Amino acid sequence: MVNEEALFFSRILTELTLSFHIIYATIGVGIPLMIMIAQWVGIKKKDEHYILLARRWTRGFVITVAVGVVTGTAIGLQLSLLWPNFMELAGNVIALPLFMETFAFFFEAIFLGIYLYTWDRFENQRKHLLLLIPVAVGASFSAVFITMVNAFMNAPQGFELIDGQLVNINPIVAMFNPAMPTKVAHVVVTAYMTSAFVLASIAAFRLLKGSNHIYHKKALSLTMKLGLIFSIAAAVIGDFSGKYLAEYQPEKLAAAEWHFETEGKAPLIMYGVLDDGEVKYAIKLPFALSVLAHSDPTAEVLGLDQFPEDEIPPLYIHYLFDIMVTIGVWMVILSFVFWIGTKRRWPIIHTKWFRWLIVLGGPLSILAIEAGWWMAEVGRQPWVLRGLMRTADAATSSNQVDLMLVLFAGLYVILAIGTIVVLSRMFRKNPVERELEERASEKGGVPK
Repeated sequence: MVNEEALFFSRILTELTLSFHIIYATIGVGIPLMIMIAQWVGIKKKDEHYILLARRWTRGFVITVAVGVVTGTAIGLQLSLLWPNFMELAGNVIALPLFMETFAFFFEAIFLGIYLYTWDRFENQRKHLLLLIPVAVGASFSAVFITMVNAFMNAPQGFELIDGQLVNINPIVAMFNPAMPTKVAHVVVTAYMTSAFVLASIAAFRLLKGSNHIYHKKALSLTMKLGLIFSIAAAVIGDFSGKYLAEYQPEKLAAAEWHFETEGKAPLIMYGVLDDGEVKYAIKLPFALSVLAHSDPTAEVLGLDQFPEDEIPPLYIHYLFDIMVTIGVWMVILSFVFWIGTKRRWPIIHTKWFRWLIVLGGPLSILAIEAGWWMAEVGRQPWVLRGLMRTADAATSSNQVDLMLVLFAGLYVILAIGTIVVLSRMFRKNPVERELEERASEKGGVPK
C-alpha cells in the first residue's frame, strides 16, 4: 500500500537535496580544471597574476568541497531512508559506481590537501602543477561515476529479472548502459562551462565595483574564453542527448517538446502555453525536432499518442527544456561577443552594462544546471527505475518524512549562509595575498 503523504514528502526532500547539492557538485567538478589552467598559463607566460588567480580560486574551492561532502552524504543517507525498496532491488547493481565515486573523491581530496599545503614549498612551479592533475581527474570522475548511477536508472541493464529480483548482475554492463555516454559527457562539460561563467561573473563584478587590478581583467578574459569553448561543447552534446532520447526514451522527448501526435517533418516547439491540450503562443521551428531526433528533416518522431497515459512524464518539463536551452544559447552568444570584441578591441565589452550581463551569466548558468537536472529527473517519471519500478513503489511508508524535510531544509539554510559568510571573509585581503598582488603588479603592471 502506497503512503501518498510519505511519497510526496520523499520526492520534495530528494528534489530539495539534489537541487542544493548540484550547485556545490558542479563547482566541485569544474573549478579544479579552471585552477589547473590558470596555474599552467601563469607558468607558461611567467605571469604572477594567473598564479594568484589559481591560489585564490583554490581557497574558495575548499569551502565548496566541504559543503559538497555534507550534502553528498545527505543524498546517500536519503537513498536508504526515503527509497528503501529501490535500494533493495537495485542496491547490488549501483554499489560499484557508488564505491568508485567515493574512491575518486578521496583521491581528489588527498592530492588537494597536498597541493594546498605545498604552495610555498616548491621552487619549481611545474612540479607543484602536477599535483593538480589528480585533483582535476578525481573531481571529474566523481561526476562520471555518480552520473553512471543516474544513467542506469534511465536505461537499466546488466542483470536478469526473476521473480521480482535482479539476479546474474554484471555491474560493468550496468554502468556502461546506453544512457551513460551522453549523460556523463553532458554533466561534466556543463560543470566546466558553469564554473567558468561563475568565475567570470565574480571577475566582472570586482571590475564593476572599482577594483581595476589587471588580474581581474585577465581572470575575466580567461574564464569567458573557456566558457565559450565548453558552452559550444555542451550544445553539441545536447544534440546527441536528443538523439538518445528519441531512441531510448521517446516519451520523455515527446513530453519535453509537447509533441502529441506521431508525425514526420516534426517542428520543435519553444515556449508557449498549454490551453486545454492546445499549444498557444509558441515559436515553432520547422523540421527541427526531426533533425534533433534523427538528423533527418523528414524523419518520423514518436508522439505522446503512442504511450499509455500513466507512463507519460509531466508536461511542464517543456518549460525546463526552454530555460536550459535559452540560457545555453545566450551564454554562447555572450561569450562569443566577448571573444570577438577582445580580438577586435570593441569598446562595448568594457561598458558597465555588458559587464553586468557577464555578472548575470554566473547565476543564469547555475539556473540552467538546475533546470537540466529537474528535467532529467522529472522526465523519468513515473519510473524510478525505468520500466521496472515506479517511483510510488520505491518510496518509504514512514510518516516522519515531513519532519525530515524540515530538519534537512534547516541544515541547507545554515550551510548556504555559512558558505556566503566564510567566502566573503576569506576573500578579504590578507598579508600573503597583498604581497602577491604587489609582486604581480610589479611584473605585470596595473592599467592606468
